[in-house]
Amino acid sequence: MADPHRPVMLDEALAGLAPRPGGIYLDGTYGRGGHSNAILEAIGDSGFLHAMDQDPAAIAAANERFAGRANFRIHHRNFGELGQLARELDLVGRIDGILLDLGVSSPQFDDADRGFSFLRDGPLDMRMNTSAGEPASSWIARAKDNEIADVLYQYGEERASRRIARRIVEARTQTPITRTTQLAEIIARAMPGPRQKIHPATRSFQAIRIYINRELDVLPQALGAAAEVLAPGGRLAVISFHSLEDRIVKRFIRDSRQTADGRRQTQVALRRVSRDFPTDAECEINPRARSAVLRVAEKLHE
Repeated sequence: MADPHRPVMLDEALAGLAPRPGGIYLDGTYGRGGHSNAILEAIGDSGFLHAMDQDPAAIAAANERFAGRANFRIHHRNFGELGQLARELDLVGRIDGILLDLGVSSPQFDDADRGFSFLRDGPLDMRMNTSAGEPASSWIARAKDNEIADVLYQYGEERASRRIARRIVEARTQTPITRTTQLAEIIARAMPGPRQKIHPATRSFQAIRIYINRELDVLPQALGAAAEVLAPGGRLAVISFHSLEDRIVKRFIRDSRQTADGRRQTQVALRRVSRDFPTDAECEINPRARSAVLRVAEKLHE
């Protein structure tokens, strides 16, 4: 089946995950199915792929793309629930590989109505699951300036967080902030001086998106569950797009293998397999790949 959208680091992710015929795999972040399609091709009809996504649009796309495929099933759930899903399906200790492609998918960025991009005018939503949670516009309307500043600094590492937060609060007293370009302009005006390499709103939009979707809260939960439900020798492949995510993944893999301290020993141990970055050729074709990092780990036999 032709793939209309090639996901970031597809070849490297497949090499790290090493899917084989007859295996059971989980794509925790379906997106638009680029990774899932490649995994299905590798495992053949004898394998099975479960996929998860919290975006209703992704679920609809998956049901259309793989309709009638007997060895594929899509689940409308956040990847933080993968442990619960594995228990419900009686797959604990039986999954041969798990893939997590973190962040926002290209279709989500490209759809102005989703509110992820400051370059396209649209409603200030930013929810990955549009059927639940609070849109960014509602949070911006009620949050105190110190709360906004803390989010921008913690999740966006934005040094001008307090100045931006004050400007946002001042602006909303004049008119509600409900559009992406409206917020981007407020942020840009709060950051005078020479134009930087990246848009002034880049870090703030990242921070608000992460906060609205609880991305960094869910990630450690998902990693712990993945290590638990993998079969011995099973692979975990994670693609991160910013340092906050990658730091969590790196530390999890590093800390998962510990020696006995005389009182206890970790129940799950992972071995680092590889760390990869996108090629220059891929970055030229897809600039969004530039910040990607792929980490792969293997569950050790107990």
